[in-house]
Amino acid sequence: MRVAIDAMGGDNAPGVEVEGAVNAAREFGIPVTLVGDEDRIRAELAHYDSTGLDIQIKHASEVVGMHDSPSDAIRKKKDSSIRVAFELVKSGDAEAVVSAGNSGATMAAGMFVLKRIKGIERPAIAQIFPTLKGKTLVLDVGGNVDCKPVHLVHFAIMGSVYARSIMGIETPRIGLLSNGEEESKGNELTRETNAFLKDAPISYAGYIEGRDIFAGAVDVVVCDGFVGNVVLKLSEGLSEAVGKMLKEEILKSFLPKIGFLLARPAFQRFMKKVDYAEYGGAPLLGIDGVGMICHGGSNTKAIKNAIKFAHEYAQRGVNQKMAEKLQENFARSTQPEGLNKETAIS
Repeated sequence: MRVAIDAMGGDNAPGVEVEGAVNAAREFGIPVTLVGDEDRIRAELAHYDSTGLDIQIKHASEVVGMHDSPSDAIRKKKDSSIRVAFELVKSGDAEAVVSAGNSGATMAAGMFVLKRIKGIERPAIAQIFPTLKGKTLVLDVGGNVDCKPVHLVHFAIMGSVYARSIMGIETPRIGLLSNGEEESKGNELTRETNAFLKDAPISYAGYIEGRDIFAGAVDVVVCDGFVGNVVLKLSEGLSEAVGKMLKEEILKSFLPKIGFLLARPAFQRFMKKVDYAEYGGAPLLGIDGVGMICHGGSNTKAIKNAIKFAHEYAQRGVNQKMAEKLQENFARSTQPEGLNKETAIS
């Protein structure tokens, strides 16, 4: 299963994309195709020994910038590296796409080229968070800032299938992010969604609060993309701030330095657990194919792990399982507006 990499999308493209692809091909034996400016990619590839590695190059003459609107990127840049990468999946020349570029454009390209899984109105960006009990999947973390109950129900079903298929959790517990655990809390969106999730084919645990995410209270957390992106960016900022504050305190005097040396292995394990590069990228759930969205500033390790992650996702046929679960949900009697079989899979 070949993975197509948008080699021109990230802040440090194409250097980290090329090196990450080389490392993924060497360490995991994954065939990769680097998509973008062929001359620049070949120049970067010449820095590494790629003998015997299954690495191909697909030329694309245009690049989608971080400030390009998703609609303009799709309409006006038809030969962009991100669109060409998804076209490789559509044609069967690749099974998955990895991009550290414009996330909105990546989502738009995935929907435009590959379309959506039948029954899904809006795809979602899902992100794995480290917790006290292991890992928790949060979605949506930025794909859809304005949502209806139907969208959050879809997110919950997709998250449940993903947690079972990829994270290995037999019966994932799903929580709806709100400002309190009581059913009287929340806003109109969460209250309506809460009622419908009780009838969905998932293990629904009800409302959870923000602090419950890192406590590992549930396996999947559902929210709209506005709230989810705030959670994501706050978590990234907090992790970075904690690391810097600890370093400042350690360097203030001699005794903390000695203590740090003794506890260094524990600190290293902690930093690895909260390092986004360990998780590679965020899967784009709901498109009829595999797309992995990486942080714009991704390093080589993040790209390598994202390629591995995308490869595993493609191998396990997660999309087909999502489609089957959606059909089960449509068969139930209580559905939110717009979530009936006739309208949702037409």
